[in-house]
Amino acid sequence: MADRSGAAAFAFHRVLLGGLGVTNTAAARALVARGHEVVLVDDGAPEAGQRLTDELGVSFHHRPDASAVVALVAAADAVLPAPGLPESHAVFVAAEETATPVISEFDLASAWDDRPVLAVTGTNGKTTVVTLVAAMLEASGVATAAVGNLEVPLVAAIADPVPSCFVVEASSFRLGHSRHFAPRVGTWLNFAPDHLDVHPDLASYRRAKARIWADMGPGDTAVVNAVDEVVAAEEPLIDGVEVLRFALAREVDGRIVDFHEADRVLMGPDGLELVEVDALWSTLPHDRLNVLAAAATALSGGASVDGVRRALTNFGGLPHRVQLVGETGGVRYYDDSKATAPHATLAATAGFDRVVLVAGGRNKGLDLSEIASANGVVGVVGIGEAATEVVAAFPGVPSKVATSMADAVSAASGMATAGDVVLLSPGCASFDWYGSYAERGDAFTAEVQMLIDAHLPNDAGGRA
Repeated sequence: MADRSGAAAFAFHRVLLGGLGVTNTAAARALVARGHEVVLVDDGAPEAGQRLTDELGVSFHHRPDASAVVALVAAADAVLPAPGLPESHAVFVAAEETATPVISEFDLASAWDDRPVLAVTGTNGKTTVVTLVAAMLEASGVATAAVGNLEVPLVAAIADPVPSCFVVEASSFRLGHSRHFAPRVGTWLNFAPDHLDVHPDLASYRRAKARIWADMGPGDTAVVNAVDEVVAAEEPLIDGVEVLRFALAREVDGRIVDFHEADRVLMGPDGLELVEVDALWSTLPHDRLNVLAAAATALSGGASVDGVRRALTNFGGLPHRVQLVGETGGVRYYDDSKATAPHATLAATAGFDRVVLVAGGRNKGLDLSEIASANGVVGVVGIGEAATEVVAAFPGVPSKVATSMADAVSAASGMATAGDVVLLSPGCASFDWYGSYAERGDAFTAEVQMLIDAHLPNDAGGRA
């Protein structure tokens, strides 16, 4: 089994936190509670930093200039950046200039807690798979916490003595800065361009994702997407590490796939039948892959087959992920606001024959022309800052640039005919018109519901 004490050599007394937010707030509290000195550098509104100073007595520096950042970093033993802090930030520049180690919350957690971790990374599908794995383990009687790139960071979750293991949503932001991270099970779902507003280039993003397997050792398990060229190419060759592959096909490039589909049944190794496809909450190809990945992860982490089946039977999907909002005039409306990169949009459209696509928002430095290969697009409505980029990707397809979500839903409805799907799958971040992808999805849902209500017939008494 891999050495999980690599960060136990963590002897960094003074830690500089680059940026605040949920994760670094939790990290600050955990560090101070264990006797470490915390220095906080933050560029946002000063109120949050001041509150943390009042609570913990940390040293807070609001928007220091570049020379001051260098001095602060040089005086620190390590730098802990907030997840999503752009790697061009002065804190990273100073860390490289002064040779100060950069760490992540995973380093703190592995230094302070030795309970097993099941980690899931990938460009898309992480939250769904983490939620499923946690549900499968709980249904098997294993006390579990789903943490990481969610509401509760891992460094905060370890304060709870109840879970016997943690299922961690491992973002590239955390993985890329981890000095030692050895999950008991590491699952890599897929890879596509994303977060190029944070990582300097695609190669850096790929290296960050590949960190999920780098510190594994005997007794650990790597769960590998056999049909994703990047993921398959990074498959670990580490003595004693078990490799489990998943794909819809039974064999890929001459290699046997352990978790696959056969005759509309999702299967595990040695003919193990997991669940019939038609019993799932979604039969879209990417969701079937997510289920296979989740089952492989959970079973490797201690779940029972019965627990896996019960969890799948009870799972109803997560909000804003190809979620049916309603139907009117023979047209179905789906909210896939969580799709914040073109790869996710392509996965969503693959499940439909005719789609009026609502897409756009704030581009994360990605090539939006990739969405031109989306399946069955018969109409396009561009929204947000990238609206014209989206529309330009579909020459010859009926299109409109919308000025609001109400305008977008109205335009999409006008383009759709009976049997079509109107799909909000933006391929971009939400932070132009909205504060989150959830807020964007809720706005779409509200507009669709008003559209449906407007088309409802009057009741028998003639009332609207």
